[in-house]
Amino acid sequence: MDHKLSFGEIISFAFKTGIRNFPSLLGCVVLWFLTFWIPYINVGTTIALSTLPAMLSRGEVISPLRIFDGSYRRCMGEYFLALGLKNLVVAPGVLFAFVPAIIMHITYSLTTLLVVDKARPATEAMSLSLKATEGHRATIFFWTVFVFVVLTLIPFLILQKIWTPLALIYVLVSSVVGLAGKAYIYGQLTAHIPDASENQSQGFPVMTTA
Repeated sequence: MDHKLSFGEIISFAFKTGIRNFPSLLGCVVLWFLTFWIPYINVGTTIALSTLPAMLSRGEVISPLRIFDGSYRRCMGEYFLALGLKNLVVAPGVLFAFVPAIIMHITYSLTTLLVVDKARPATEAMSLSLKATEGHRATIFFWTVFVFVVLTLIPFLILQKIWTPLALIYVLVSSVVGLAGKAYIYGQLTAHIPDASENQSQGFPVMTTA
């Protein structure tokens, strides 16, 4: 099934979901900062933080304490492998005027989410990400540029001239909106992939709705 991405729907979902989840997402970040110095625990919380779009894609209201779920630590092997393979593919693109690196980054941008949320092995997750983003990479690129330049950078530079703390607060809000936008993209492009609950016996985290 072809899952078409609508730029307008990405924006709508991003703002509605991002603003609704802002307090809880801010709580996740605060708890991550407070506990990042704790060995082993910090692995799970970091994986949880980086894969929040998987939960947001289902419209969940996230509990900040969710980042301490032990299931995140259990999948760290595949997560690190996926992250390493992804960076291994993207890095050479930097040598060719960055454009191939950007394309490869977008192509495999869903890899770690698929590892954690869908319980897929790293190599399979990369293949699934490649197929899922095919035909949608331009939309994902323009959304990324929109978030960085229009939604974040320009307002930040303007607000910084007024009051720096206000500019920093705004960046937090825009970051949450950007995260929610990625959640929508992930949800639309991977809806056809079986849920992780089918692989619960493998020991991967199963993210059920609240």
